[in-house]
Amino acid sequence: MISIILFYIAEVDGLRLDKFLKLSRLVKRRTVAQEMAEIGAVRLNGRQCKPSSEVRGGDTVEVAYPRRVLSVKVENADEAALKRGAAAYSVIEEKQVSQDEKPW
Repeated sequence: MISIILFYIAEVDGLRLDKFLKLSRLVKRRTVAQEMAEIGAVRLNGRQCKPSSEVRGGDTVEVAYPRRVLSVKVENADEAALKRGAAAYSVIEEKQVSQDEKPW
């Protein structure tokens, strides 16, 4: 009797937003990235998003820190490559804002 076993390897299109922020070192901890996304301090392609939103290469991510807003273009959304230290993003714009000013 001959047995045939087929393996299907799903190609991952993207990476969770909170995980991308952590692996790209835009945010130090994944829980902080989740909280930032939940309160609206992170935008994906100009829209508010959830921590579970999928990030792909070419997307634009905006992160509002207390005194600055950073806009980046996603260059690499491959988890394995990011863990090896590959470049994750390129900076589009960085602007300073006062702590009292709302970024959006």
